[in-house]
Amino acid sequence: MKRLFILLVGMIVGLGLMVSPAAASNGQKLLTFHTMVAVSGPFVGSTNPIRGINGGGLPWQIDAGKGQLSTSGRLEVKVRGLVLLEAAPVPEALQGTNPIANFQAVVSCLTPTDGSVTTVNVATAPFPATTSGDAKTTANLDLPSPCFAPIVFVGPSATAWFATTGL
Repeated sequence: MKRLFILLVGMIVGLGLMVSPAAASNGQKLLTFHTMVAVSGPFVGSTNPIRGINGGGLPWQIDAGKGQLSTSGRLEVKVRGLVLLEAAPVPEALQGTNPIANFQAVVSCLTPTDGSVTTVNVATAPFPATTSGDAKTTANLDLPSPCFAPIVFVGPSATAWFATTGL
């Protein structure tokens, strides 16, 4: 899973996806995604954060996740069935449910700062999520420029994720 993530990030960087100052004003599609993957395995908890964002404390599952990000910072995200895993180690009473009332989406960018690369994570305001794990948001974010290799996360806060763009 970790190798796949590194490969996907490498492919995105290799394609040269970034937000340039000229493109930022016209709102072109920067990233469109039709899949998201739920936190599981070695990404659960704080041992293997991605771009400084920890995985949720228990494994999750997702039926569907999609959205798009424009160069102007407009983010649209829709998740369906983002719930705690229907298996151990999730307590039986919580399996297949979402106990979190609100989710947040985070766009993570790599951007040059003073000759080195910095991770910049920009979060939406909290948005409502159902107990069956359905939620959607549309937000306008102030992305850094340039924004290399954007990744979108959905979780309980700007510092933890339950699902991320990926396979």
